[in-house]
Amino acid sequence: MAKLNKEDFISALKEMTILEVKELVDAMKEEFGVDPMAVAVAAAPAAAVDEGPSTKTVVLKSAGGNKIAVIKIIKEITGLGLVEAKAVADNGGNIKENIPSDEAEAIKTQLTEAGAEVELV
Repeated sequence: MAKLNKEDFISALKEMTILEVKELVDAMKEEFGVDPMAVAVAAAPAAAVDEGPSTKTVVLKSAGGNKIAVIKIIKEITGLGLVEAKAVADNGGNIKENIPSDEAEAIKTQLTEAGAEVELV
């Protein structure tokens, strides 16, 4: 198998959906026994200084007509169980708090495409 350089890897990541990136992170945890998110969280304060305050909170206003699809997305994004994800879909509320703006926009798009009404705060 050919070795990927950093630029090829980043290009491949840009083409992935959030679900595909989550699956990649989970596979990395399983394969290497290391949580890549812990490394990203440790590096986040330096990035935040460069970009300024660019975090958002994703708030579900309404699950809309396709509640089952919205519940599945909430479950994938948050790692909540089915009952907890359904409760969020039924009652609304914060899906994810203080996340980067681009991640918040991607989550909003995913939920909106499923029929939910979402707001970024």
